[in-house]
This record gives sequence, C-alpha cells and structure tokens, in this order.
Amino acid sequence: MYRSHNCGELRTENINETVILSGWVQKSRDKGFIVWVDLRDRYGITQLVFDEERTSKQMMEQAQNLGREFVIQVKGTVIERTSKNPNMPTGAIEILVSELTILNEALLPPFTIEDKTDGGEELRMKYRYLDIRRNPVKNSLIFRHKVAQEVRKYLSNEGFIEVETPYLIKSTPEGARDFVVPSRMNAGQFYALPQSPQTFKQLLMVGGMDKYFQIVKCFRDEDLRADRQPEFTQIDCEMAFVEQEDILNVFEGLTRYLLKEVNGVEVKEFPRMLYDDAMRLYGNDKPDIRFGMQFCPLSPEAGTFEPKGFPVFDNSEIVLAINVENCASYTRKQLDELTDWVKRPQIGANGLIYVRYNEDGTLKSSVDKFFDEAVLKTWAEKCHSKPGDLILILAGETNKTRTQLSALRMELAERLGLRKPNEFAPLWVLDFPLLEWDEDTKRYHAMHHPFTSPKPGQLELLKTNPGDVKANAYDLVLNGNEIGGGSIRIHDKKTQALMFDYLGFTPEEAKSQFGFLMDAFQYGAPPHGGLAFGLDRLVAILGGQETIRDFIAFPKNNNGRDVMIDAPAPIDDKQLEELSLKLNLK
Repeated sequence: MYRSHNCGELRTENINETVILSGWVQKSRDKGFIVWVDLRDRYGITQLVFDEERTSKQMMEQAQNLGREFVIQVKGTVIERTSKNPNMPTGAIEILVSELTILNEALLPPFTIEDKTDGGEELRMKYRYLDIRRNPVKNSLIFRHKVAQEVRKYLSNEGFIEVETPYLIKSTPEGARDFVVPSRMNAGQFYALPQSPQTFKQLLMVGGMDKYFQIVKCFRDEDLRADRQPEFTQIDCEMAFVEQEDILNVFEGLTRYLLKEVNGVEVKEFPRMLYDDAMRLYGNDKPDIRFGMQFCPLSPEAGTFEPKGFPVFDNSEIVLAINVENCASYTRKQLDELTDWVKRPQIGANGLIYVRYNEDGTLKSSVDKFFDEAVLKTWAEKCHSKPGDLILILAGETNKTRTQLSALRMELAERLGLRKPNEFAPLWVLDFPLLEWDEDTKRYHAMHHPFTSPKPGQLELLKTNPGDVKANAYDLVLNGNEIGGGSIRIHDKKTQALMFDYLGFTPEEAKSQFGFLMDAFQYGAPPHGGLAFGLDRLVAILGGQETIRDFIAFPKNNNGRDVMIDAPAPIDDKQLEELSLKLNLK
C-alpha cells in the first residue's frame, strides 16, 4: 500500500508506530549530517528526518537530492520532535525514515507552493494544477464541497427532488447571448448551452414533481468581471402550489441553515425592501446594509439651494449626499484623492463636493463661495450629520448620479473597514419592475425573464403604463451581493401569450421559440415559482471573499480563456466540414 496514514493525522499517541506516508516534498533543510523534509498531501504536512547515525549513506544521498514537489513514499517510525512546532497539527512528532521511494520526480515549479506565493494570477491559472496544491485554493474547493453537501441535505430534507435537465437545448433571443453548439447530424442547425434550466424546471412542475432542485452548470456569453465566469453553477429550485411568501420562507431557511452549519453564525432577521426604495436609498438593487450612508436628497424643492447661482446644482436633475461618520478630519489630500476616484472613467462623475462638520460645530465646504453656513447647516440636518462627520455630494442626471454615489459609498465602506467578511446581513429585495426599456432596440425587455408573473392586479397596466408594472419577483442579497433571485411564474397559456406580445414577439415567433411550454400549459400547469442561487458567489461570500475564482477548480480569465488548456482554440478544417461550417466561415 502507498500509505497507512495521511500527512495530517499523526500525533503523540502514534509515537513508536511504524507508518507509511506518501505525498509531495514541500521543502527540505539539509544540515549535512541531518536532513529534514516536509512531506505534504491534501490533509497536512508531516516532518521527515534522515540523519547519519540512523540512516544509511545511500538513503542520505537520496534525501539530500530530493527536489521540491517530488512525489515520494516513506516508511518509518513516529518519534517525538525535539523542537516542536505548535503551529502545525503534526508539530509534536516527526518520522524517522527507514525506507524512501521516489515515485516521481518533478520540475522546479514556476511559483512557490506556499500559502503566500510569488506567482501572479495569470501564471497560477496557467498552472492551476499546481495552484490547487496551495492551502488557500485547496481549502476553498473543500469549502465549496461542504456548502454543496449542506445544500443537498437541507433541500432533500424539505422534500425537494434533484433532477438533471439537458445541456443541449434550443437557443432563445431573450437575455444574455447563448453559447451555441453546431449539430453534425442536423446540418446548419445548432444547440445552445443553457443560461439556466428555466423552462425545464417549469415543465417539471407541469409534470407534478412539486419540488425540484439541481446544482447545475449554466452558460452565458457575456462580458466578464471578477465575480462572473462564462460558465457558472446555480442551485436551481422550483416549487408548485406556492405563493411568494412560501418561497421566501423556504430559502430564508436554507440561508439560515448554511450560515449556521458552515459559518457558525445565527442570523435572525431577513429584512425586506422594495426595489424602488433600494434604488432611492442606496442607488442599486443589492445594497450592503451592514453599514449606513443612506442617500440624502438635497432637492431644490426643499429650499436648500437658495440663493441659486451654483451651476452644478442648477443644471442637475438630482443632488444627492451621503454622511460619512467621524471623517471630518479627512485632509485635503484625501478629499482630492476621492474626487479623482469618482472622476475615473469607470465611475464617470464630474466632481465631488464635500462639507466638513467640524468638532466645534462649524461647517466648512468646497462650495463656501456659493452657500453660507446656514445653508450648510440645513444640509447637515437633512443628512442627520453630527460634529465630526463628513458630507459628500454628487449631482447630475438621476440614474447616473445614483450609480456613482452607490460606488462611492461602497468604496468608502471598504476603506473604512465597514465591510467585515465575518458579518452577514441578508436582505430580500422585492417588487422589481416587470419590464425595462432598451434604448438600442426601442422596446421593453423582461427584467428577469419572460415567464415572470406580474404582481396580482397589474396585468391591465401593461396596456397603458408597461414601465410601471411590478413583477412578482424577488432577489436575496447578502453583504451587497445578489446571491439568488426568482419569481412566481406565469402558469397559463393566455397570460403567457399576452406577455410575449408585450415583449414584441409575433405569435409565430412565440410559437417557434416557446411553443412547447405554451402547449404544456394547456395540460394543467399548477401555480408555481422558484429561485436560483449562484453557488460560486454564495460560496465565496460564505468563505469571506467576493471574487469567485479561488472557489472554482479551473476558472477562466477576464477574456473568457482557459489559459491552462488554451481554450477556446481553432478546430481543423475536417471538423468544420463535418459541421457544415467551413463554407460559412469563408
């Protein structure tokens, strides 16, 4: 056998036992007369010892020539370490080696296999199989496994059935771009990889499965960010004979369960916030509520700009402020730095106005030329500021200004240490708009997807004020990140056909794209709804991070490339010809 124990389990109670270990050489220390080798596997590190008095000359030479990441097997006796290492679980013992076998030699790795490595991100992604040997990545993947297991346990105990749905499906025009797969047997026709199993899980409800879930790969051909990959994993769920409240209760339960089992944290409150309020108070639909800094409108109607004469305010649709507690001591250099930060192209603000509420009660601003202290005092009252606070103000077009101030709020929270990874603040955001206007196509699109039901009693508004219709939709936010979202679905053919009509589908297009679903609704579709969690993001947040790459075994880079296997890549002409693509490409 290759091993009797792993490299993380031997303790003082194993002293004098003969053991066999296998693993990788983490590092070695050669003093000439004695060699120590750290042997590593998935479970930990055990120190090996070779010395001139108790080790043969041949084995000493072998030990002295071991390179980093050599794969070896050793047999030996567990002995007590003279110099113990309290920072290692195995730090009280070591193995006096009697037999050494080199199972495989290794090249010198391009970066150090240590918790803090010298390898850059792109290099580590190219050699991901080496990066996985490092504790931060290895532990993240083990953590992901634990979360997935707990999800399955909770949902199974709640009566959900795990069902697999197809990966080769039909392309649809709604939502993000599909990844398409040419069909060799059906020349000129294509499958699409699913952006979600949405229609299939609805069909499972028509089929009477009642409660479905699946931990499933999904694919979207869209621009990438640190928290977004072209392929990602969802905890996909659907329930029949439910209303919104039933779904919120079940998935509050799941989130509470995961926080307790995985993080040892008990969360009692799941506050609820309307979408309109989230946008008004925080400028985005996934606010981080672990800290304050809600938006304070400084509107002309309230008389706060009298006398007028400051062009920035006079020409703006909206003027918004946030109060930053205990930051009146910010220096001019710090304030200039924040101004430069909001003026970056990624944020796009024209400038930043500040008001210091000094400890002595006086107010000093960057617009003293235009507004006297009485006006500044009015602003401070509106923002509930106190001496020692700093008021920051942006102005401009409504939606842009909200977005810019939201970004500034998050940046300040990061700098002030308010976004603590071990604090968890869940939030339901409810009543999203059903539709959103697209300036490019000059028509409305479904904000979530075309199967989302409008709020009860609002269907008629589609004819007169489609932009005002609210969806029976909900998102679950955790620490400023959307971790899940869903809706109550349309479950009758007539309403679904009406929705397709308002979204600009002709009857022929609706039948071509979704005729199978419309047909299914004619055979007794139950009221149903569901929710999907983004597993990658959920795991990262539970793990105290917001970027997802370390929680994915083999992630893509920001260009959607797998630099390890060099994909995507061209395929040869013969394959293109078989797929009836060669002529099209030329």
